[in-house]
Amino acid sequence: MLIQQRQPFKEGWSNLWDLTVGGSAVAGDTSQQAAARELFEEIGLRYDFEGLRPHLTSHFDEGFDDVYLIEADIDLSTLVLQQEEVQAVAWATEEEIIARIQAGTFIPYHEGLIPMLFALRKQRGNITSYALL
Repeated sequence: MLIQQRQPFKEGWSNLWDLTVGGSAVAGDTSQQAAARELFEEIGLRYDFEGLRPHLTSHFDEGFDDVYLIEADIDLSTLVLQQEEVQAVAWATEEEIIARIQAGTFIPYHEGLIPMLFALRKQRGNITSYALL
């Protein structure tokens, strides 16, 4: 899975690794438009989410997160990282992400989320990027 490291000066979870990418919709955006915009803004990758449904939607008091798992051939050296948000990107296995969470170097997602994302990957194809909106 493609993961990204947050900038050390970014408020909230600074310097920690995270799933790629995250952001919020603005007024008038569809979930798909917001996912495409955030993916391009944070790592310079264009992807057409039109017509795609989220693989997962998580509801919470302030709103909801739509999760899209996409498959794409990505050469990390061609990505353009948003300096205000992202300092690095890397490929990581399920075990590597869980180890980073346990070591405190990855955002502490619920322990079941990462295995669930990888299980969804096995059901619907390879995951090479993640958009959390």
